[in-house]
Amino acid sequence: MHRAICFLIMLGSAGAAWAAERGPVTNLPLPRYVSMKAEEGNVRRGPSLTYRVDWIFKHRHQPLKVVAEYGHWRRVQDHEGQGGWMHYSLLSGVRWVRIQEDGVSLRLKPNGAAATQAYAERGALVRLGDCLTDWCEVSADGYSGWVLKSRIWGVGADELRD
Repeated sequence: MHRAICFLIMLGSAGAAWAAERGPVTNLPLPRYVSMKAEEGNVRRGPSLTYRVDWIFKHRHQPLKVVAEYGHWRRVQDHEGQGGWMHYSLLSGVRWVRIQEDGVSLRLKPNGAAATQAYAERGALVRLGDCLTDWCEVSADGYSGWVLKSRIWGVGADELRD
């Protein structure tokens, strides 16, 4: 129990150094993005069932940023910076992102001049596909298209995917 408390204090002061870190459990980069695979999940104050529940996230596919690992627990944050510790079984590597603005164009090509295929509203959760330097391909409800990375949350600014 004492080790977990010290771990939490250390994480609070780590700041920007996280970008170069690897998780001690998974050896995956920290921070990184995941999505909720459950319909809802308890977010606890610390990494065990003995800690109180501070939040309950209630959206399947909600993107979350993993900022720490401890055993079977991941410290996560949502798009507003709220979060805490969640059991890894509630999380998925299948990536979803949140639209950050109203009326975001889903374009046929990764180009601001390309035709708009559909529009997505603020808060919409869309499945993440390929990502280039400034654009990501997303899909939801039978629509797909390219959006600027700056208009979505749940993907790293320098992240490339294919």
